[in-house]
Amino acid sequence: MASCLLFMGVFSTMSLIPSISSESLIKLPSEGAMLGNRKIKVDDRVYCDSWRLSVETNNAGIWERIPARCERFVEDYMDGERYLSDSDVIAGFSSAFANNVKLGADGRDAWVFDIDETLLSNLPYYESHGFGSDIFNETSFDDWVNEAKAPALPASLRLYKELQQLGFKIFLLTGRSEYQREATEANLLFSGYSKWERLILREESDQGKPATIYKSERRQELVNEGYRIHGSSGDQWSDLLGFAVARRSFKLPNPMYFIL
Repeated sequence: MASCLLFMGVFSTMSLIPSISSESLIKLPSEGAMLGNRKIKVDDRVYCDSWRLSVETNNAGIWERIPARCERFVEDYMDGERYLSDSDVIAGFSSAFANNVKLGADGRDAWVFDIDETLLSNLPYYESHGFGSDIFNETSFDDWVNEAKAPALPASLRLYKELQQLGFKIFLLTGRSEYQREATEANLLFSGYSKWERLILREESDQGKPATIYKSERRQELVNEGYRIHGSSGDQWSDLLGFAVARRSFKLPNPMYFIL
């Protein structure tokens, strides 16, 4: 992934960016789930639930890694029913909005999706890497991407297909690099996605740009081509903020990492 990403300890800021500070795989463990030889403390669970809310609402701003006391909490959340339920609810709001959009006859009504933790779930990778509590290793993550085995997030796959049936043109805008195009396309097809209008990846000139700038520039190009971006879905605030933003943006949950 691009070097400008902030993944568990890789920290970068630029003055160009406004302070934006921007079917269940595993069942949810019981309240008495063990962490090593101890239970998750009640006060840890309450604190970590509030911490996650602050992350999702962008009140936490730029953050580097999961608090140590919340590592098991994040694991339980990502592997459990709440993550899938939260994703379902967001997809429902997205669908309700999309069904009320009056589409034009020119085929220029667009919806923009991020990929990682939006269309594709990297949980199989993060289950082996501390659910984001480990320092991010770009090499091992790229190896995972090349395997092209990430499953679809079920709620997002349903939304994706519904939007296509409604007549939206689907654009995929990811922080992955151009050299990962073949693996990314293969993974998307393997997971059930097809017939996207365009898959946009970082080119050489995009390396080093914060995601907010890079994605804003690519959305602006779509607007310049005459597309109307009605909706945008992403797990990071940097997927959604900046300029040339969608009429409605939908933030998917991700307490594992932050990308600037």
